[in-house]
Amino acid sequence: MGQVIGLGIAAAVVALVMLWVGYAHRTHKISWLTSVGERLGQKFDRPSWVALPVLVFTTSIICALFGFIWDVSWHIGNGRDPGPLANPAHYFIVIGLFGIFLAGMLAVVMPFEKPGPAAMRITNDWYAPVGGLLMAGCGMYALIGFPLDDIWHRIFGQDVTLWGPTHLMMIGGAGFSLFAVLMLEYEGGRALPDTPEQGAFAKEERRFIRFLRYLSFGGLLIGMSVYQIEFDFGVPQFRLVFQPMLIAAAAAIGTIAARLTMGRGAAIIAALFAIALRAGVAVLVGPILGAPINWFPLYLGPAVVVELLGLTPLVRRPILFGAVGGLGVGTVGLWLESLWIGAVYHYPWPVTMWGAALAMAVPAAVLTGICAAMFGMVLTGRRLPGRAIGIATVVVTVLVLGGAVANGLHIRVPQQDTATITLTDLPSPPGERLVSADVQINPPNLVSEHPDWLTILSWQGRMEHHRGLFIDSLERVGPGHYKSTQPVPVWGSWKTLLRVQDGYTMTAVPIWAPADDAIPAPEIPALASSTRPFVLEVTILQRERDPSVPAWLFTAGGIVVLIFTLMVVAGLTWGAGRINAADNDPGQPEEAAARHSPKQAA
Repeated sequence: MGQVIGLGIAAAVVALVMLWVGYAHRTHKISWLTSVGERLGQKFDRPSWVALPVLVFTTSIICALFGFIWDVSWHIGNGRDPGPLANPAHYFIVIGLFGIFLAGMLAVVMPFEKPGPAAMRITNDWYAPVGGLLMAGCGMYALIGFPLDDIWHRIFGQDVTLWGPTHLMMIGGAGFSLFAVLMLEYEGGRALPDTPEQGAFAKEERRFIRFLRYLSFGGLLIGMSVYQIEFDFGVPQFRLVFQPMLIAAAAAIGTIAARLTMGRGAAIIAALFAIALRAGVAVLVGPILGAPINWFPLYLGPAVVVELLGLTPLVRRPILFGAVGGLGVGTVGLWLESLWIGAVYHYPWPVTMWGAALAMAVPAAVLTGICAAMFGMVLTGRRLPGRAIGIATVVVTVLVLGGAVANGLHIRVPQQDTATITLTDLPSPPGERLVSADVQINPPNLVSEHPDWLTILSWQGRMEHHRGLFIDSLERVGPGHYKSTQPVPVWGSWKTLLRVQDGYTMTAVPIWAPADDAIPAPEIPALASSTRPFVLEVTILQRERDPSVPAWLFTAGGIVVLIFTLMVVAGLTWGAGRINAADNDPGQPEEAAARHSPKQAA
């Protein structure tokens, strides 16, 4: 609690400093903020109220990305934190999320003149760019998730999973802010006197400026990929069928928007930038800092599909291009991506999963592809479809994604089935215990011949011990009979379990876990031979969660976070529609643009 109070005091001090700087700038008592912005504006060929905020945003989002990946690896390798600031990765997350909010507020505060036709009026002589307002809102939404996360843990216990509601606030706010920065950059380009009528993207620009734009779309791909990170580390706590859908939706958004906005080759270039950023962070977190290794989707397959479609006349009809591109991404593109998944990931996609995967991924990719196409239309100044079509598309997309998530969350846990596990001690270093495991599932037909996964997972063994993570895909030796292929750790802080996921069946059997007085939880001994029942997997993976808290309270908290997330999506939709309406009502005063903007929706 002391760390939370200290963080709150620090936040209050920083907020007061920000308020003073903002007030002094607006009242012309300081000029250094304008000077810095103008110097950067000359370099980046954008107004000062875009150049400085985008620079702050870019450094902040990369900082947050590094902290986020490191934090996930930290929990996988080491376990829970003793406090909100006891984990060094949290500092990078807080600084990064605050930087996103700061960047948005800079864009709001800096302009003295009206920053484009879509600008929002704050006072009689103060207008703010839509992208800046949205960026600040996304940053604030993400920032609020940090203290709420500590409160959530105090109520429900620590849920060591990426998809905890408050965790989704932080990663969702940061991810959605990528849409805001692209809108802000577009508004800035529109405001330049030498920008042609077709918009900033029709202007011949320096290579450095185009480099930054490609980087932005690479960032958008990464921002839409953050929900997959547990799969990237090999410790997904949800069904494998989620992964193809998440990849297809992220790929459709990033590659289709890039192709329609930046032209030929942009989808592939954006994917390459995303690969470079993720690879850099992965190398820093894994080999350099000694944390668990993480892989990541390449998106090159979907990008190639989108680029090939871009060679056809479809590209002149953006909405249709988005739908067909999404279909291509969710089928051929997903198959191409599966080759990479099968080569490096712990859990390749079995043939038996493809039917369910396509049923979830194809609708998600088609609809997100249409939304990406409309976003590309906003960023190129092309008129969006009417209000009913635009809003209906966004609403249907949200509903379809929600339905897919609900289907993915549906699982079956065997009620009376068991696993007999025989452990044989292997030569081990002093103080350690390594074993081989022989597993007999009772009844043998509980699992099909090709389950989504059947593994032994050992995690949270401390990063100094093999990075704190061990995953062994078991070898089938007979009906329901499996054996390990590598030495399995059953000592110290390691938590070891048998994991089974086969269609809707998702369950586990504990093998070893140390006593934990803080929870409290007794030791689960690693016996030479034991027969234990299959249980709900999260009762082992998230043994810190408090089972005495009413389920309705957890559900209510999740619903509140969902409502806030939908508000962010609605805000981004409104902002894109407002910018597009202003672009397509030339010469209209600000009030008229505001009046027309609800008739357009992204």
